[in-house]
Amino acid sequence: MQITPDEWIFLEWRGIVLNATVVFTWGVMAILSLGSWIITRRLSEGETVSRWQVALEVIVGTIRDQIDQVGAQRPERYLPFIGTLFLFIATANLLMIVPGYRPPTGSLSTTAALAICVLVAVPLFAILQRGLSGYLKSYVQPNIIMLPFNIISELSRTLALAVRLYGNVMSGTVIAGILVSVAPFFFPVLMQLLGLLTGMIQAYIFAVLAMVYIAAATRAEQKTADNDPQDQGA
Repeated sequence: MQITPDEWIFLEWRGIVLNATVVFTWGVMAILSLGSWIITRRLSEGETVSRWQVALEVIVGTIRDQIDQVGAQRPERYLPFIGTLFLFIATANLLMIVPGYRPPTGSLSTTAALAICVLVAVPLFAILQRGLSGYLKSYVQPNIIMLPFNIISELSRTLALAVRLYGNVMSGTVIAGILVSVAPFFFPVLMQLLGLLTGMIQAYIFAVLAMVYIAAATRAEQKTADNDPQDQGA
């Protein structure tokens, strides 16, 4: 039984390996790109809109509201990044109903890449919001002793994001394989339904945690300013 899509090799030529992770990742990207182009090419601001446009507006509005509830200022700034993370992970997991498909999120390389994107996005958004000096100061707050601990915290939460998503998706695949060997007709249907629910939950958790990290980095300076005794005395 193939636990991860990395083990499913489509093509190997002169050291170049094309496995299921790469193929299905590009497949998900193609579906999202084609779907967004089809839906957005005929957007209407009038009273009559298509059902696809209504569905798209609901999805975008829901993601924006979730970002706003986290406490981030100007949710529109983070909507493209967080929305892309959620839609990619959700689509990759929902396609598990397609026979022969293996979710690329079941590969540690994919989840690590997504987590690295968050690792890069957190300081990037923080620097845009607070400036380079303001962001770097957060690593030595409340004092210089916290510098190594803050760095370890940044790296460990990135690792946690990757392992959490990979572990949940991969474990679902393993359990489904075991149940198929026990009862090949009844249990697979239940596991597919459970897998779809779990996939959506994991996409939501990953996107929310990414936004929480970004919001915490961009709001740190504001909290410091609010607690400044000189400002309070003035």
